[in-house]
Amino acid sequence: MDLGLDDKTALVTGGSKGIGYGIAEALAQEGAKLVICARHKEELKKAAEKLRAYGSEVLAVPADLTKSPDIHKLVSEATDAYDTLDILVNNAGTIGNNGTFEETPMEEWRSVFELNVFAVVELTQKVIPLMQKQEGGRIINVSSENGTQPYPDMIHYSASKGALDNFSKALSKQYASDGILVNTISPAFIETPLVDNMMQQMADEQNVSKREMINDFLNNNRPHIELKRSGTIEEVGAVAAFLASEKASFINGSNYRIDGGSVAAE
Repeated sequence: MDLGLDDKTALVTGGSKGIGYGIAEALAQEGAKLVICARHKEELKKAAEKLRAYGSEVLAVPADLTKSPDIHKLVSEATDAYDTLDILVNNAGTIGNNGTFEETPMEEWRSVFELNVFAVVELTQKVIPLMQKQEGGRIINVSSENGTQPYPDMIHYSASKGALDNFSKALSKQYASDGILVNTISPAFIETPLVDNMMQQMADEQNVSKREMINDFLNNNRPHIELKRSGTIEEVGAVAAFLASEKASFINGSNYRIDGGSVAAE
């Protein structure tokens, strides 16, 4: 299927690895020009080289999105290179440290919200005028199953993703008349370096294999994932690429859960 993304320009935050890289890869395969950002220069450089193998133009911009000057630099370099942006994927985020409400200090709340919510708000504020000028665009915010189905040991993360879901819905209503479509994707338990490292650490602590640890986690922590496996970044990337495309021209304000059935309601 031709998604009509040839020569479209997409900015993917946190695009050097994991879900962000999977989305960038899916867009590159469809012919989009890319801007990717991340904090770690070497990881960003390696990701850009891999993405260019698809024939895509790739601009890699090191940036810490919790810092306003870095957001300004990111948008400035992107528009200098490509004039405008057709697609914005707000993927960069953090899960913070796990803990119950009483175990989670205010500094942890502020840190999680700073990247998962406020950075998204500030970057989106800078990109929307570009999309208004060209009379259209796509914004895809990467949330989580936690935004709909919160977990008590990830209370601040869940709250931040719930805020992101609500922010996305409000944006979709305000800017639809400008041709800007805003949607959310909500993955659950995806095979990323972060999840892989977490599973390995837990396996080492319990002196079991990583595969045993993953099966135990699925059975005890995510029993509603009906497919009984973790998802892949390719499966997330495919949905994001579709929402960024001309094929999704009548989809706005939706939240696509890529969760294997994890969310038990709705």
